[in-house]
Parts: sequence; structure tokens; C-alpha cells
Amino acid sequence: MQALIYRSTGSWYTVKTTTTGEIFQARIKGVLKLDEDITSTNPIAVGDIVDIVPEEGDANAKNAMITDIEQRRNYIVRSSPHKKGNAKHIVAANMDQAMLICTVKEPRTSNGFMDRFLVTAAAYHIPVVLVFNKKDIYKEKEIDRFAELAALYEDIGYTVKLVSAATGDGVDELEAMMKDKTTLMSGHSGVGKSSLINRLLPGLELRTKAVSGWSGKGLHTTTYAEMYDLPIGGKLIDTPGVREFGIVDIDKPELSHYFLEMQPYLSQCQFNNCLHINEPGCAVKAAVEAGEIDMERYVSYATILESIKEEEY
Repeated sequence: MQALIYRSTGSWYTVKTTTTGEIFQARIKGVLKLDEDITSTNPIAVGDIVDIVPEEGDANAKNAMITDIEQRRNYIVRSSPHKKGNAKHIVAANMDQAMLICTVKEPRTSNGFMDRFLVTAAAYHIPVVLVFNKKDIYKEKEIDRFAELAALYEDIGYTVKLVSAATGDGVDELEAMMKDKTTLMSGHSGVGKSSLINRLLPGLELRTKAVSGWSGKGLHTTTYAEMYDLPIGGKLIDTPGVREFGIVDIDKPELSHYFLEMQPYLSQCQFNNCLHINEPGCAVKAAVEAGEIDMERYVSYATILESIKEEEY
């Protein structure tokens, strides 16, 4: 029978059948672990559609064996947090959209982190909503900074929202955007993602932690990805807070294709394999100099390009 992965804790998976909604605790059939096409540290991710066979024995145990994985529609992947080199970790699969939870302060989300996430999502055609949380603690300076970032990313084509998990301000609007969709929610540790999910799923009461005072960085609360059914219809995938988002599976010449504002200029460059750094006749650099492409975004592009060079070449 077919089932959906709701939770992954390493060797065991919580699955829900797509027809009857039965819950099983499932393991991977040994042969799947050796599949050469599966090169990530986790062969199965939350959101995957799988085939399962209930195990014989105690009818109340509800254990099953995962025998096959359906082709993924899309997925979000990052470099593995536990293994060095080019190991990759699939964060989640088969989503309709992603919401990246950001903050202007306590802790501040860097443009570089946002851009790395947006590049990875663009590579797999996943629409992203940038959700800035903690509106309730923003003073004039932070509101001005938010307005700058909103103008920048909305001009590129992204949806940007300002909310407060603490007061509930703007959460109804997010909920309406999530109705009948599968939404991945990600972000730095400490941005208030768990508090926001608690607003969207009353009674869930995910653990929340304050930002670490000495470092200004968030403390991890979620330790594994998990999917929840939304009361209004749709699903929410919660992911562990991440400090860094390593780019994988994107070659240097591809990178500019995932900076959406660069796309109109790529065919105008003098060289087909232009990396938009030192090449003559580069239309992207000309657009940056003319103010048509934001300088901060171009710096992000150059920084990510350099990190790909270090990791893969």
C-alpha cells in the first residue's frame, strides 16, 4: 500500500497511508539502502511517497517495511550537517512551497543565508515566501531595514511577509496561503519558527528556546523533520533550525540561473560560459553597475560561487 512519510528519526519512519490514514512505524527494506541512485545521507525524507508492506504478527504493533520510493516531484537539499565533503542531506520532498522564517534582529538573518536557500529552492522550482518574524520587537531602525529587504526581494519576484508569532499579527494571512498546500518551513535557529507553528497548530506545543545571549545565535529545538496536517487543509513540514545552508548539486556555470533577476541578462553575455566575475562583455556586471541588479545580491552570488569552487573543484 502507498503511504506518506510524516517523520524521520534515523532508522525508523512514521508513515500514514494515503487511502485509509492508518499510521505505521516503518523501516527500510535492506536492498533500498544499497540503491546507487540514492546518494544522500538519508535515502528517505519527510514528504516522500513510499510503498509499504505491513509486517505479520501482532496486529496492534502497526509496523511495516518500506519496499519502494516513488519518484520525487521536488526536494530541498543541503550539505549534510554531520558529514564532511560533498555529502548531502535531503531536508524534505514533494512540497508546493517553502516559507523561510527570517528575522531582522535577535538573531539577524543574513542575506547570504536567505540567498543560499532561495538558490536551492529555485533549482527545484519551489516557490518561496520570505516570512520576517518578531515584528513586535522591531523599532524604527528594524522596520526600515525590513522595508529595504521587502522592496529588494519583492522586486525580484518573491513574496515577503511581516508577522509576529508572539502576538499573532499576520499569522492568519500565512495560514490562508498554506491552505490545501504542502509547505516546508525552515529558518535559522532562534527565529521563532516553533512559536509560529504553535500558532498555526494550537495544541501542538512544540518546544521553544530563547536566543543564546552570548552568541546571538538561536538554540536548536526541533531535532528532526516532521510533517503535520493543518486544520484548514494542507500540510506543514517543520525542519530543524539550521545555522548554515550549504549548496550542493549546483555547478558554477548553473548558479546565475537561480538568481532570478540575472536570468534576463544571461543570453546577452559575450561568452556562453560567463561566470559574471572577470569576463569581458558581461551583461550581468553591466546590469549591476547600472543599478538594475542589487549589489548585495551580486555579492551573495560571488560568495556562493566561491564556496562552490572550494567544495567541488
